[in-house]
Amino acid sequence: MLWGATLGAVLAAGLLLVATRVRAMRRPQLAVRVLPYVRDLPQVGTNPALRAASASPRSLLRMAGDTVERVLGGATSVRRRLERADIDKTVQEFRVEQVLWGVVGFAVAAAVGVLRMIGGSGSVAGSLMLCAIAFVVGVLLRDSHLTSQVRARERRILAEFPTVAELLALAVAAGESPVLALDRVVRRSGGELSVDLARVLADIRTGEPVGAAFDRLAAATGLPLVARFAQGVAIAVERGTPLADVLHAQAADVREASRRELIETAARKEVFMMVPVVFLVLPITVLFAFWPGVVGLSLTTP
Repeated sequence: MLWGATLGAVLAAGLLLVATRVRAMRRPQLAVRVLPYVRDLPQVGTNPALRAASASPRSLLRMAGDTVERVLGGATSVRRRLERADIDKTVQEFRVEQVLWGVVGFAVAAAVGVLRMIGGSGSVAGSLMLCAIAFVVGVLLRDSHLTSQVRARERRILAEFPTVAELLALAVAAGESPVLALDRVVRRSGGELSVDLARVLADIRTGEPVGAAFDRLAAATGLPLVARFAQGVAIAVERGTPLADVLHAQAADVREASRRELIETAARKEVFMMVPVVFLVLPITVLFAFWPGVVGLSLTTP
């Protein structure tokens, strides 16, 4: 009971310190808020006290995030996946999240190591090694979770795409312009693809050409079908080709691709479906078939 109370008090104190420090780091400093308004004053650059106050200290988490960035690299890939997952964060903020996931893994491994040492079955070197491994696993797990977020969002986009394309085709076939049809579809629908189309509509309303806005969508997305859709709309608008026919054809292509993917997935899952049949149903069937004969032979044997 004494050890439990001590560990609980230490954990509560650590969590309180972490929460206090995080709250203090999230509060903007006075120098950061005032410096943009007094940057042109001569005494700011000549006074050492003001110059020292204007330089905001880098936090420990940001330094750790920069270290993770230098070790892992791949900032372009991370930025690309953040855009595809529609996560409004910078690469540095993502690296800080990776550090936090690693710290959580480190804390869990440290707690396990402390409990093992209290029980007399652990060593300091083994606990430190376990903590280091847990930290690395936490950092890599956040990166893997980002990849899974990207895949989940792209699956939702593919599920929404045929309906959105058909709605656009119907609106265009009814006589509306591409911009009005896009506005109608964005207002009447909701989903990940509608969010991307809403950004395209916002760019168009700010003065960007329709073809350029859809070309940007084609370059930003990681789905070939959506990129082909955006390029087809851009080409149809620029060259004046029938847009409704293009949208109907692309919706049919997406449905055919979804059906083909479903068939391929079912073919891959067929092997796993045989596992319970072979290892569970078949042995029980053989047992029910041969067990009465074995019992009968044992009863008739003198």
